[in-house]
Amino acid sequence: MTSSPTASGRRPAARKTTASARKKATQTAGPAPYGLLYGTSEAMQALCKQIGKVAPSMITVFIVGESGTGKELVARTIHDKSARADGPFVPVNCGAIPPSLIEAELFGHERGSFTGAIQSQPGYFEHAAGGTLFLDEVTEMPLEMQTKLLRVLEAGTFHRVGGTEEKRADVRIVAATNRDPQQAVQDNILREDLYYRLAVFPLRVPPLRERSGDIELLANRFLEVFNANQQTPKTYSPQALDAVRNYPWPGNVRELRNALYRAFIMADSIIELPPPGQPSGLASAKPTWRDGCLTLPVGTTLADAQRELILGILAHLDGDKRETARTLGISLKTLYNRLEAYQGKPVDEDEAAQ
Repeated sequence: MTSSPTASGRRPAARKTTASARKKATQTAGPAPYGLLYGTSEAMQALCKQIGKVAPSMITVFIVGESGTGKELVARTIHDKSARADGPFVPVNCGAIPPSLIEAELFGHERGSFTGAIQSQPGYFEHAAGGTLFLDEVTEMPLEMQTKLLRVLEAGTFHRVGGTEEKRADVRIVAATNRDPQQAVQDNILREDLYYRLAVFPLRVPPLRERSGDIELLANRFLEVFNANQQTPKTYSPQALDAVRNYPWPGNVRELRNALYRAFIMADSIIELPPPGQPSGLASAKPTWRDGCLTLPVGTTLADAQRELILGILAHLDGDKRETARTLGISLKTLYNRLEAYQGKPVDEDEAAQ
C-alpha cells in the first residue's frame, strides 16, 4: 500500500495498484479471457463489448450491480484497458469512511486544519493522479459531500481541507453502487445532478443467475487459482459440480468463490459439496452474538455481515437509533435507510431528521 496515514492515525482503505503489478500477480493462473473478467455467457460478452468501447475514453463510468457481482473487477478492467493503465488504480469504499473524515480522505488536508491534523496529507484524488479513482458504493456518501464531489467533477480542481492552493484533479472517475441509482435519487440518497454527472456511461454488471454457463467456468477458474496457490492437484467430484450448477447463488460470484474455497480447504483430494441449498454448509451457518462479540462463519457476505452488525448493535443499545448511528460512525439517515431495507418498514422521515 502506498497511501500515507491520515490524521486519525489509520491508513486509507484504498489500495493503489498498477496494471503491470496485477498482470504479474495473475500469470501463474493463466491469462484472463477479457482483462480480469471471466464468462462466455451472452450477458458477459455484452458487458465486455461495452467496456471495450468506453475504456479508451476518459468519460466517467457508473457501474451498477448487485453485491458480489464483481463491480471492482469491472472497474479495474476499464482502467487496465485505458490510456491510464500504467497509472495507479485507487479504490475507495465511500460507505466505509466516517462522514466527518470523508472530505479530508478524498481531497487531503493541511496541517492544523482540524483537531489531530498534525501534518499535511494528500487525499485519494492526489494518490490516484494520472490513473483511475474508483468510488465504490458512492450512494452511501453523505449528501453534503456529494455536492463537493460534483463541484470537483465539474471544475476539475479541488482544495485540500484547510488549504488555499488549487489542485488539478488528474483522475478518471469510475463509480459504482449496488442500489438502483434512480430509486436512490427518488429516496434522496443520491443527488440527481451528481447521478447524471456520473452516469455519462452506465454499465450494468449481470448477476450470476443471468450468466448461464458461466458458473462452472468460474468454479474451474477458482479451482485453478486455489491449486496454484496451495500447490495441490485437487478436483471436484461430479456431485460437487452438480451442486454448483443447480444452486442459485444469491450472493453471486463472491458467494460462489467463498463456498468453493471452504470446500477446497476441507477436502483431501476430491472436493465435495452438499446438495443444492446448502453449498459447503454455509446456508446452515448463522452469525451469532455472544458476550457482546459477533461471530461470523466463513463465507458470510459483506452485506450480511453489515446487517448483523447494525441490527446487533441496535438491539444492544435498546433500540436507540441515534446512539447506534453514532457508534457505527454513520449518519442517522443512513441507518434508517438500512433498517428500512432490512425490516421492510418505511422510514419515519420526521424521526430520521431529528
